[in-house]
Amino acid sequence: MCAKDCCSPKDQRKGVEIVCKCETRMQRFLQPCLLLLLKVKASYGYELLDNLRQFGFDELPDPATAYKNLRTMEQEGWVTSKWDTGGPGPARRIYKVTREGEDLIRSWAVAIRRTQESLNAFLVLFEREFQK
Repeated sequence: MCAKDCCSPKDQRKGVEIVCKCETRMQRFLQPCLLLLLKVKASYGYELLDNLRQFGFDELPDPATAYKNLRTMEQEGWVTSKWDTGGPGPARRIYKVTREGEDLIRSWAVAIRRTQESLNAFLVLFEREFQK
């Protein structure tokens, strides 16, 4: 069972192990969250990681995952980066969202609204049936 108790370890009928999809879902949600944070403020990886909790990440992704996503998003043209060597300490790669990234954020918002509507409909029926 996963840490969130939402996945069972085995399907008893088939004896097949079920892979927890919770982490996959949150990893998929990581990119739009990073993009939105970068829309608010150009930033670097560790600062972005610190700000992810506001999106419901109980456990923050490891830095390697965040940086891999940032590199992928840069290759896709959704963010740009440059080295900041002006501050104290080591140089930091500062990421900034592009116009293409902003378009993607808008698309994600539409998809998230649709998902939210579906989840709300589920919860209305659930509460009606289970709160008797």
